[in-house]
Amino acid sequence: MAHILVVEDEEKLARFVELELLHEGYEVSKANNGRDALDMALERDFDLVLLDIILPGLNGLEVLRRLQKEKSTPVILLTARDAVMDKVSGLDAGAVDYITKPFAIEELLARIRVALKLHQVSEEKKEEESADPGVLEWGKLRLDMRRHNVFYDGQEIMLTNREFTMLQILLENQDIVLSRDTLLDRVCGYSYAGETNVIDVYVRYLRTKIDEVFGIKLITTVRGVGYVIRSFQG
Repeated sequence: MAHILVVEDEEKLARFVELELLHEGYEVSKANNGRDALDMALERDFDLVLLDIILPGLNGLEVLRRLQKEKSTPVILLTARDAVMDKVSGLDAGAVDYITKPFAIEELLARIRVALKLHQVSEEKKEEESADPGVLEWGKLRLDMRRHNVFYDGQEIMLTNREFTMLQILLENQDIVLSRDTLLDRVCGYSYAGETNVIDVYVRYLRTKIDEVFGIKLITTVRGVGYVIRSFQG
């Protein structure tokens, strides 16, 4: 369950919010001043910060600004009802939401659920966008299709074009046994008229350059069928 940092100097309100969050199953930490809150938020990975604006030591807006420079932790501000500029400043500084005092606990819980969900979706999207579709990996083996290179544990492996293509096809089809004919068509082309055992030769070359050098078993022979790279099992 999510871990929430409650930053509130009014002890009764902080305790009330803490109990309600605990009842909902959240893990809760508390801070009653801005400096402690900032230190805690930077040192630990909270899923959300519930942040009062008027705080001793360091006001909530300054805590928010400094935190946003270092982390993407979602922050919901607690504001005074008439502090319109605080709301605007807080949202401009990176707060995902705000709620005015006094507030109904049901509304606060609903806003927390929404903020956590939106942050989760945002982080998942970032991960998808950061994933490089041009890179294939198997354990410490990394094949970069755009740069046309292969590394194992940071050490480059020099491959010919056909060896590279062969490895790429097998990595793209992990756990799928590919027949020699299929590999021959995809590695050499449909019009290839050379020796039919060329696939066995390329497999042998790859094993010499990878398996024997790094002490691993990358390509598996399936007798009577063809070859496969099984998913890496650690």
